[in-house]
Amino acid sequence: MKKEDLQSLLDDKTKPIGSLGRLEKLAVQAASVLGHRNSPDMGATLTIFAGDHGIATNSVSAFPQEVTGQMVANFLAGGAAANVIAATLNVPVTVVDCGIAAVPAPHPALVDLRLGSGTADSAAGPAMTAQTAERAIEQGRRFAAGLSGKMACFGEMGIANTSAATLVVHKLSGMEIGELVGRGTGLGDEALSHKRKVLERAAARTGKLAPMEVLAQVGGFEIGTMAGAMIGVSEAGMLVVVDGFIATSAAALARAIEPASADAFVYAHRSAEQGHRVLLEWLDADPLLDFDMRLGEGTGALLAVPMIRAALSLFSMASFSQAGVSGAGGAAS
Repeated sequence: MKKEDLQSLLDDKTKPIGSLGRLEKLAVQAASVLGHRNSPDMGATLTIFAGDHGIATNSVSAFPQEVTGQMVANFLAGGAAANVIAATLNVPVTVVDCGIAAVPAPHPALVDLRLGSGTADSAAGPAMTAQTAERAIEQGRRFAAGLSGKMACFGEMGIANTSAATLVVHKLSGMEIGELVGRGTGLGDEALSHKRKVLERAAARTGKLAPMEVLAQVGGFEIGTMAGAMIGVSEAGMLVVVDGFIATSAAALARAIEPASADAFVYAHRSAEQGHRVLLEWLDADPLLDFDMRLGEGTGALLAVPMIRAALSLFSMASFSQAGVSGAGGAAS
């Protein structure tokens, strides 16, 4: 059903026209993607894509690279913020190893899509080969085909992934590194200045790039796989619930590769990361929440799940004729 027809249905419900504001806009977007107005099966999943980054060797993060593997173990043990929030919403959590430095032990909730033991240092050369970049997108697409439910929440983990995201967004948008670079895991002023210089050096290696070249030159295994999964989810007629800066950089890459996929993207929140705020403006995205969060892991995406469910429930409201209420949709209550 077309968006204008869905909006007309909402306008005939027992409320003043437009009185539920952005919730109505969300309802129309979600229903137009899902192909129905409401469903008892509005299940959601959370996938955390993990990968390590060679650029971390330049001291662009406040934490050492081994934290990536340690946090993956924490996700699988159920001890992270994403796990406890997901549990309150009955959302299952899956971790995808796209290429972390330390190979994790097998686990039922772990999917092995390793492309290597982390990318190469993009400040010195390409982060990955062109063939590996293609594999990342395609394996993400295939992974998406196996997801259940109607909403796919995507998060990430990887030390130095804000650096990779900054470079990806810079190359896609043309925005300056200085506009995009942020504190990531909590860098001080001096370390932030150093990070900016490293990223500017990485950016200067290449000129304008096509989207797949961006991924190969400066991206991350988890960013590419997530971008492919976003495309795959949109092709399956499901909603993509986009988390923070890294996830939104993947969404920008997915949009650049397959523009139609963006119709399925719900931007969950505006993070405290400087680059995320600038990126959302460039994408003309209107996120649902602004909680000053900057954790990643899909935590912000999870918080959007009940809002999407609530928005779609509006189509179950009675119309004026059904409720026996005089047609006063445009009147104030």
